Amino acid sequence: MPDLFKKHRRRKLAETPVPAGWRPLLERDAPFFGELSPEQQEQLLAGLQVFLAEQSFVGAGGLELTEEMKVVIGATAVRLVLGLSLDEYERLTEIVVYPFQALQDPTEDRALLGVAHRHGAVVLCWPAVLEGLRRPHDGHDTAAHEFAHALDLADGVFDGAPSLRAAEHYRPWAQVLGAAFAKLEDGDPGLASVMRMYGATDPPEFFAVATESFFERPTALQQRAPRLYAELSRFYGQDPAARGPAAVL
Repeated sequence: MPDLFKKHRRRKLAETPVPAGWRPLLERDAPFFGELSPEQQEQLLAGLQVFLAEQSFVGAGGLELTEEMKVVIGATAVRLVLGLSLDEYERLTEIVVYPFQALQDPTEDRALLGVAHRHGAVVLCWPAVLEGLRRPHDGHDTAAHEFAHALDLADGVFDGAPSLRAAEHYRPWAQVLGAAFAKLEDGDPGLASVMRMYGATDPPEFFAVATESFFERPTALQQRAPRLYAELSRFYGQDPAARGPAAVL
């Protein structure tokens, strides 16, 4: 849609009164919401109204989608872009939700809690989403992981480098994340203590796992890998270790 029309539509959606039941849902199922500042909470709720209006949700495997599912899943996506823009999800085509704890990977002997596809679909298992959100500081958040992949795809490819804010940011991003990836791959105990080893799979998985740690274990990540934390903070425009927006973007 034309930019002016989209901005007008989004502004109207954001100004619509938030349904009364949303806050209790988020406070129960998404504890991170209660850790945001009042201003960030209002920003998230406004963005959530827009996100739910623009995105397509699909229930699969016999799942009947509920408002709770859409609100909670949508909030996890909006949380990531509080310092960015919902435009980062332009390539997100649909959000498919299953009722199962995990899905079986048809190509490998492993279970999947979620999947992000190159054509833009994000697939989530609702029980895994809830489990990840209700343990907000363990560094494992299925929904955040898959929506990080969706952000990675914003430039058209899964490569561990989303669309950064400026051209001059790509070199330090590659240097810092590349070095951190190599350390995790080597089993560095400091980094492995705050990031899941799954991040050593490849650069796209490293970015997604680092995103989980950035939002769920920010202080520990900042202490163990300050340069990695700084790059993620500059990209996301947030400083969760300080519980506020980044001071300098």
